[in-house]
Amino acid sequence: MAFIDYYKILGIEKTATQEEIKKAYRKLARKHHPDLNPNDKEAEKKFKEINEANEVLSDPENRKKYDKYGKDWKHADEFEQARQQQQAHGGFQGQSSGDFSGGDYSDFFESMFGGGRGRTRNVKFKGQDFHAELHLDLKDVYETHKRTLTVNGKNIRLTIPAGVKNGQTIRIKGYGGEGLNGGPKGDLTIEFSIDNHTQFKRDKDNLYTSVDIDLYTALLGGEITVDTFDSKVKLNVKPETQSGTKVKLKGKGFPVYKKEGKFGDLYITYNVQLPTKLTPKEKELFNELAKLRQK
Repeated sequence: MAFIDYYKILGIEKTATQEEIKKAYRKLARKHHPDLNPNDKEAEKKFKEINEANEVLSDPENRKKYDKYGKDWKHADEFEQARQQQQAHGGFQGQSSGDFSGGDYSDFFESMFGGGRGRTRNVKFKGQDFHAELHLDLKDVYETHKRTLTVNGKNIRLTIPAGVKNGQTIRIKGYGGEGLNGGPKGDLTIEFSIDNHTQFKRDKDNLYTSVDIDLYTALLGGEITVDTFDSKVKLNVKPETQSGTKVKLKGKGFPVYKKEGKFGDLYITYNVQLPTKLTPKEKELFNELAKLRQK
């Protein structure tokens, strides 16, 4: 298998930080996403390459193995395990260290695990674990739903529970790389990246937003209609409400992860808006009010 330069695919240097890797991946993934390039085979191929590069470089452990073993990085764990076992049985006939990046490590690996004479060829090894990042919008995770994720050319149907948090990861057993010598498949770890394009700020299971109210409603009280995350509700504003006053709507926040029917709370901050472009009559009345307050 030819060496694939994942750094070149993402357009980054080998010294790139994890944040730089994430930014490069997101930019290219959006550009070449199949939904934005229908029936474009080249974009589809590029999208798969970008995802493959990200799966490796976004995981510090996988990146370390890739930098050391190059195209054979998936076999790094098996190699190290075999080396340790060989040492325990009286020595290791082969290379134990070095940078294989871009080099021909396959022949060496084959001599260990293929038709070679080492005892390790009958040892079963678990396949390589894979890592993927799934981008969602905050609205997507308000309700439990199904989503198809493509990893290494395979479509995986997922049920995503409501309330998933940004940066949260889940592990799916058996969806990683193939095992060696009949060993079990590796696992797939999925990290959720959740963007928020709503007016609400999310903190754990609670939501926060602000609502403008006019001066007269703040002074005299009244009924207003406000948006919650999925509906509208009517609120009674108390007379003489100050700007910055907070009210809590219990159970109107975000769904609690894997606790069906349970929600956090919604916190609303009132912003009192002062009237502008006053008419002469309005100014006169406000002056009268000011004089009354001074008595």
